[in-house]
Amino acid sequence: MMRLAALLTAALVAAPALGQSDPALLARSAANDLERAQIALQDAEGARDRVAALTQVIRAYEEGLQALREGLRRARIRETAIRQRFDAESGRLSQLLGVLQAIQATQGPALLLHPSGPVDTARAGMVLAEVTPALRAEAEALRATLEEVAVLRGLQESALDTLQTGLAGVQRARTDLAQAISDRRDLPRRFLSDPEALRRLIESTETLEGFASGLAALAPEEDGPLLPRFSDARGQLPLPVTGRVLRRFGETDAAGITRPGLVIAAAPRALVTTPWPATIRYRGPLLDYGNVMILEPGSDYLLVLAGMAEVYGADGEVLPAGAPVGLMGGTPPDAASFLAASGTGTGTALPETLYMELREGGAPVDPAPWFTTE
Repeated sequence: MMRLAALLTAALVAAPALGQSDPALLARSAANDLERAQIALQDAEGARDRVAALTQVIRAYEEGLQALREGLRRARIRETAIRQRFDAESGRLSQLLGVLQAIQATQGPALLLHPSGPVDTARAGMVLAEVTPALRAEAEALRATLEEVAVLRGLQESALDTLQTGLAGVQRARTDLAQAISDRRDLPRRFLSDPEALRRLIESTETLEGFASGLAALAPEEDGPLLPRFSDARGQLPLPVTGRVLRRFGETDAAGITRPGLVIAAAPRALVTTPWPATIRYRGPLLDYGNVMILEPGSDYLLVLAGMAEVYGADGEVLPAGAPVGLMGGTPPDAASFLAASGTGTGTALPETLYMELREGGAPVDPAPWFTTE
């Protein structure tokens, strides 16, 4: 990461002249996040609550990698724009460079003499006095732009080591998290599930809505800690996975299917967490949704998360806010693939989709007013 840090420092030094330091600044911030995540991963080994510590580490890695990808994407866009401008103005820039070279090669006194005599020499001096500041400004702008291209190119070339370290770190953290969750024995429970009733419900279920409604009707006896009032969370909940919303409540997809929830694009193996303290009502495969996690964040509310490759926990467990509940599927990219996706800007770095549905009183409601989806 040392070379990347040097390039980012150069970008900051040149920032007043560049006027377009945003890609470098974003990449610098992302590199710092990845370095902090690496330190936090080492510290998590001795953490009292390893699950919470590793969850924070994985989120830090995910956000750092996403920010670095965005910084590299912007850097490539900016570099392309500069090169296109150079191509469009190649003739004028060649003339400017020729004039600058001629001025630099000419002796000062000879430059000020005019062959027609002192009057024309004076006039030539006045013209030169007016033109020189403009030429100097053009030369400075050209120099700053060339420096910016060099920084942006070096930034992209030096990101490989940072990416390799970050991708390896997050993979190790995911492995450690799975083990820490397997070893965890301290979560409280609000109820014990009825396996037979749950089996009958699964066998008779034909839709996700039918299963969620039937699960709500089971209404087991509660015997455990009280949860914070869920209605207070309206408008404050983070999305359960780092990504972006593809389709909103009631929107129809390309296949003509309309769902009463959000579809969120996420990276391969992205961590899914509960946005609010909640009780696990169900976890496991369901219909064609892959692995499903149904959480109860409050009385008369259910939060449905579907499409994960792995799910954590057990029915009846009470999870704190931000607790891991699963991982998305897919294969994480290597550094080269990550860089290639950064250059396309096509969104191919977020190929996995998580379906999220919020239900109140047995019916789905629009999650958007509850979550900070931007």
